[in-house]
Amino acid sequence: MRLKNISLSYGMRIFKCLSEEPRVRILHLLLQNKELTISDLELILDFTQTKTSRHLAYLKNAGLVGSRRVDQWIFYYLLEEAQEIILQTFKFIQKDVHLIRDQEVYRILDSNRELAKNKIDTNPYRSE
Repeated sequence: MRLKNISLSYGMRIFKCLSEEPRVRILHLLLQNKELTISDLELILDFTQTKTSRHLAYLKNAGLVGSRRVDQWIFYYLLEEAQEIILQTFKFIQKDVHLIRDQEVYRILDSNRELAKNKIDTNPYRSE
């Protein structure tokens, strides 16, 4: 669902979410990478679990972030209706050094996962 107009109330929730650097960094990572777990966010941002959970809860309550459960994992993602306004906002700060570094850390984390998965999949001694 694409927003054409937003209410003042929804706009205020978005701007309040953008008033804290940790939430901006989380939103940027979710916008760039579609969905991440709380563990991913903790590692990338070097936050505690408590801090990460608190900011994710704030973003969920504001109607910007959703979640889905897969086994023991909870994946967080940017809600479709919030994507356009968040994308427009990030056009102005896309060259921020913190946001660039966060994305670089994500790429390393993702690359390491792919290497580990490939190693497991190609292990000749693996029992199934």
